[in-house]
Amino acid sequence: MNDTTLLGPWVRRFLLEHLIGERNLSRQTQLSYRDTLRLLLPFVADQCHRPLDQLTVEQISATHVHGFLHQVEEVRQCTTTTRNQRLAAIRALAGFVAVHSPEHIAWCGEIRRIPFKKATQALVPYLEKPEMDALLNAPDRSTKQGRRDYALLLFLYNSGARASEAAQLTIADIDLAQAAVRLLGKGSKSRPCPLWPITIQTLTPLVAQRAPTQRVFLNRCGQPVTRFGIHTLVERCAHRATAVVPSLARKRVSPHTLRHTTAVYLLRGGVDINTIRAWLGHVSIDTTQVYAELDLEMKAKALATCEVAGETKPTAHWSSDASLMAFLQSL
Repeated sequence: MNDTTLLGPWVRRFLLEHLIGERNLSRQTQLSYRDTLRLLLPFVADQCHRPLDQLTVEQISATHVHGFLHQVEEVRQCTTTTRNQRLAAIRALAGFVAVHSPEHIAWCGEIRRIPFKKATQALVPYLEKPEMDALLNAPDRSTKQGRRDYALLLFLYNSGARASEAAQLTIADIDLAQAAVRLLGKGSKSRPCPLWPITIQTLTPLVAQRAPTQRVFLNRCGQPVTRFGIHTLVERCAHRATAVVPSLARKRVSPHTLRHTTAVYLLRGGVDINTIRAWLGHVSIDTTQVYAELDLEMKAKALATCEVAGETKPTAHWSSDASLMAFLQSL
């Protein structure tokens, strides 16, 4: 059995050479594709009754991929969007193999013919002002850990940063004098973001007398906080804030919810969509446009501007308009 038949070497080349060396994709993309393969390969090995390291390329058949995607949705209870992300990773691997191994072109075609599912557009969750205030007040700021938690929540709300961007933030990225921060987003794209005076005031003692290369936000053990740690923090504070604002219990609050909240409030403040796109680090303005569509408060104000005042005179029924009916009959 030669190397082009075994799947293992292709997986290693795909993750290490292709995604990073050739495509220069982000570390997060590499990890996402890796996680897909960590789920797919044991599934296929079990279906084929073979050791995982002896799987061949063509044993990742269209039938097995369909079965895997069914498991993702039905057993793991993942959304259609997650299912499509898993499929995108598998199709990318198939395309990479076919480019370097022409004998696998037919196999690649079968994999790439598996369609993506149309996903319903879910409403983007965001917090109203009382809910956001309750979340910020949830940490106990009389403790060191509580002050760190408050600073992190405030930073997410101020900057609209992703959890991964906040986790990677170094002290050198914050310009206290200019009240600004430099965020490293998707595709290793850097973008500046202004900071409120209260955010600067909160971050200053957190970064004082520390090396510029150190991460800004640390966990209880003094190690850099992870994006999963940030998710846990936000969920914990949201649960605590529910006692003050019960409406939070009906919402799934995550770091991305705070990002959406930032965008909605920028929009309500009169900031144009293109500026919000740059603020959040979106590549396409179509991604940002969703915030203009979901804000009920702005829609209500727009509706009020065109509201008809007073009673309107009823119009005659179309059948009583003899001239119109004559015109239509003549056509």
